[in-house]
Amino acid sequence: MGEVVATIKLMPESPDVDLESIKAEIGKSIPENTELHKIEEEPIAFGLVALNVMVVVEDEEGGTEQAEENFSKLPGIASIEVVDVRRLM
Repeated sequence: MGEVVATIKLMPESPDVDLESIKAEIGKSIPENTELHKIEEEPIAFGLVALNVMVVVEDEEGGTEQAEENFSKLPGIASIEVVDVRRLM
């Protein structure tokens, strides 16, 4: 089948959340069979910064579900959303 890169947007609870500690926790919460590609910061508004986490997973149904579940349990995260999925060539 191949692999896809998925971008999962993590929205912090407030602008006061320590993004560096969240980034460290993201690295620890990557599930098996998932590769962390990179984490980008995206300014939203009023000092709020979202994290776009790019992961590489197998191109199969439910490929990002475990990562989504793990990220939603991180402290300081209000919501998560898969915003993009692209096939790797």
